[in-house]
Amino acid sequence: MIKTFLLRGFLVIVSALSLLLNPFPAEAFSFAGQTLGGAPETYQQRSLHHPDGIGKVYMGREIAQVMGHQGAEWLERSSRGIEEQPEAAIAALNLKPTSVVADIGAGTGYFSFRISPKVPEGKVLAVDVQPEMIDILNFLKTENQADNVEPILGSVTDPNLPANTVDLALMVDAYHEFEYPKEMMEGIFTALKPGGQVVLIEYRGENPLIPIKGLHKMSQKQVKKEMQAVGLLWQETQDPLPQQHIMVFQKTALVD
Repeated sequence: MIKTFLLRGFLVIVSALSLLLNPFPAEAFSFAGQTLGGAPETYQQRSLHHPDGIGKVYMGREIAQVMGHQGAEWLERSSRGIEEQPEAAIAALNLKPTSVVADIGAGTGYFSFRISPKVPEGKVLAVDVQPEMIDILNFLKTENQADNVEPILGSVTDPNLPANTVDLALMVDAYHEFEYPKEMMEGIFTALKPGGQVVLIEYRGENPLIPIKGLHKMSQKQVKKEMQAVGLLWQETQDPLPQQHIMVFQKTALVD
């Protein structure tokens, strides 16, 4: 209860500072039909796009809007444990005490701080592209006394991870929001050790009855196609969770 109260107070301060420093949302400066970065054949831009998307299309999929740091409290909602069963998800990762785990799109560290005690001789690299989320991660790192959690500020094109250092890269309901998925996955691929794994946990796009916005769900078929494009080999899909796939891929020698 006390930690929740402190987190809410901290979020209010972060949001207030953000508004003072950046009173205009990024959406106010988007231009229809403009493509920023990436080769023309990699991304296409739609001038008329889905209200939940950014109008940018990758391998036939429109990229979803990012949930900003203003939604941080929702990431820590009390119902999330029932809805997503994080302990079952983490158990499926088969972590070792020495594992180095990169939690990409870590947000408030909901998974990072639950993984932390599972890797007492390893560490968790909690990567996010929003400085406000990094502030929250550092605050909660102190609150949780999680010395083996290392918050890392990435960019929309680079997770900012050293090469050949990561045993497992985890993305929980995050990949579908990557603005530059190809570049990010190439960076993650480089960061993986030989034989390292990528695990995506995404709401099942094949099931229209799951009450999540369409662009915030992904099918196995689409994920496999996008991971294969950067040299990741599908190993298995586990479905112990109520609404999400756990999709496991491995680094191969197809891409250096």
